[in-house]
Amino acid sequence: MRPQPGSRPRPGRARLSRSADFDRVFRHGRSHANKELVLYVFPRGEQAGAARLGLSVSRKVGGAVERSRVKRLLREAFALECDRLPEGTDAVVVARHEARPLAERDGLAGIRRSLAELIDRVAGSATATGASDVSGSE
Repeated sequence: MRPQPGSRPRPGRARLSRSADFDRVFRHGRSHANKELVLYVFPRGEQAGAARLGLSVSRKVGGAVERSRVKRLLREAFALECDRLPEGTDAVVVARHEARPLAERDGLAGIRRSLAELIDRVAGSATATGASDVSGSE
């Protein structure tokens, strides 16, 4: 079976799916926020590899169709920007209410710009501390 034009293969392990993984990122990770999104990041440590993504898009964002569109755009934006995160990072993106108007108005470019702003903060905080560890000292 040949892939659809424009589709890219995505590794199955690039997503967070277990509740315990989400809890670990929320409890022990660092958060960075803007008007549309909140990005939580936590380094996995010995389990280095590609950055993994978890999404949280509540009904405050909109109905099922709007939430699905926002999630699809977030996954695509993360795929384009994840190389800028330290290796072995787990990330959870929480979409705020303002993510839907941004997605409707600017599409992938707007979501990507918003996510890139948060990833810049992650990279800046890792550089400012002089370490690649982006977690809190707990």
